[in-house]
Amino acid sequence: MKTVILAGGLGTRLGEETTIRPKPLVEIGGRPIIWHIMKYYSHFGINDFVILLGYKGYMVKEFFDNYRRHLYDMKIDFKNNSSSSFKKDNNNSFEEENWVIELIDTGENTMTGGRLKRAYPYLKDESSFCFTYGDGVSNININEEIEFHNKHKKTATIGAVYPPARFGALKIENDNSVSSFIEKPRGDNAYISGGFLY
Repeated sequence: MKTVILAGGLGTRLGEETTIRPKPLVEIGGRPIIWHIMKYYSHFGINDFVILLGYKGYMVKEFFDNYRRHLYDMKIDFKNNSSSSFKKDNNNSFEEENWVIELIDTGENTMTGGRLKRAYPYLKDESSFCFTYGDGVSNININEEIEFHNKHKKTATIGAVYPPARFGALKIENDNSVSSFIEKPRGDNAYISGGFLY
């Protein structure tokens, strides 16, 4: 199973930080948000990612292309024209990721649906896939969500959460089906998409 990560938006709500870098590369605890998202999916055994790029997408490509250089210490030997990476504890044992990453340039001004449509060639052989935003972390149990999705045999499953009241809301019926979408309702009893879709 693959996870599709939206990583192309402008990130206007983060202001100054996203003039420097795309939102998925904003750091939490010294690591980019997208790294935390991928580590979380990896915890549940999902290690294949399709990252949909847009705004400053070249920076996301550069981060993963030079992954070790960003996360580990380095030794550069100009005399012998070589370089090596090592962990700060000097035991040289890397915590290697078991990831396969496809970085897809979907255009800087492409909207969410257009980005997902451009991912089709990378997903056409998948019976289902996970889909999330490149700027949100959570403690949602991904395996339980996938199990729920498979059990109910719907076209899509959305992980819903209670928001602060500044987002559009989902109305969910007793059988867990979504019956309507309400644009930014007032009140505390409305769900929003938590950004985890299957």
